[in-house]
Amino acid sequence: MQIIINSAIILATLAGMEAFSWFIHKYLFHGPLWFIHKTHHQHRSGWFELNDVFSLLFGATSMYLIWEGKSNLDFKFWVGIGISIYGIIYFIFHDWFIHNRLKSFKTENSYLLGIRRAHKIHHKSTEKNPSEEFGLLLASKKYFKQSNQSSQ
Repeated sequence: MQIIINSAIILATLAGMEAFSWFIHKYLFHGPLWFIHKTHHQHRSGWFELNDVFSLLFGATSMYLIWEGKSNLDFKFWVGIGISIYGIIYFIFHDWFIHNRLKSFKTENSYLLGIRRAHKIHHKSTEKNPSEEFGLLLASKKYFKQSNQSSQ
């Protein structure tokens, strides 16, 4: 039974991270924290950008929760694991697949192509506003419809 509870905590954390990330991306990163996030909307000359500080903060939060919950594997441990898994997904989807920080892989998958298209639309603007599509794993249906049409 405990494995089901722990798995549920991890899945709830993943869903919560997507919602939380969307919210802070839209209202904080494209709001008062734009002075940091704008480095992500500009051409990058090196491997890192100031915006990466947000990933470090999420990683530190995850490590703290895992550390605090490790002695009895309480909910903090599993929330920390969920945040870590979201971070791995973020790296694979966002940094590797969408922004090609590593050599990108090719795909014909309509979901992945729709996510990539939505994120490229988000980056059309190099300014704080206007902007759209703030999620990582979820995007408007219109980007998936375009993906299906373009692959036919």
